[in-house]
Order: sequence, then C-alpha cells, then structure tokens
Amino acid sequence: MTDKEQIIELYRTENRAMVAKNISKLNEILLPSMNLTHMTGYVQKKLEWIDQIQNEQMKYFDSVEDNIKDIKIDGDNASLVGQNQVRASVWGGGINTWPLQMKMYFVKKNDQWFISDQVASTY
Repeated sequence: MTDKEQIIELYRTENRAMVAKNISKLNEILLPSMNLTHMTGYVQKKLEWIDQIQNEQMKYFDSVEDNIKDIKIDGDNASLVGQNQVRASVWGGGINTWPLQMKMYFVKKNDQWFISDQVASTY
C-alpha cells in the first residue's frame, strides 16, 4: 500500500475500532502522546479517551463515512480530513448522530503510520 492508502486505512480502522469498542486496536494505532481535541475545545489524552470508550461514557454505535479530503503527506508526517456521520452517546447524553469532521494527524515510525493527534468539529 502507498502512504496515502495506509493513512486512509488507519482513519477507517480507528472508526471501526471506536464502534467495536476494540481497545487493543486503538492502543495499537494511536501514539501514546495522542490528544483528541473535542468540539467543545476540551483536549483529551489518549488513555482518558480509551477509558471512556471502555466504560461507555463515550459509546459509538455507528460511523458512516461521507468524505476523506485534504490529504497531505510530507515525509514522515501526514494529515487528512475525514467526515463521518457518527451515531453516539457522549458523556451521558442521549443518542445522537453528528456530522463529525476529524482533522487527523499521522506520524510514521519504523515504516508504520500512527495517529498522533485529532481535532473534532462538525461539517
């Protein structure tokens, strides 16, 4: 696979792992230093986010891809913007579907791509 194909697949793998509550897969593809910046501006550390998925404070029911755009690759760094319809219950709220846009950042280490940071918004 090309670098472009690998980062797109990594984005899709994360979305599948969130819905499946596949904690081991998320641990495998996210750098230990990964931060997720929520729409509220709250910056959440990787371990806190994974813990909230595990204990269902953040419960993802479905994620349907609409678009992947703005793919940029510069050596061992890359980014893309992914747009998915995400059905979830977040922090005790009801089940809603959000048009979730994720600006994803990637780093390549030892010929393998990892997700290094994520910034959420809507589209």
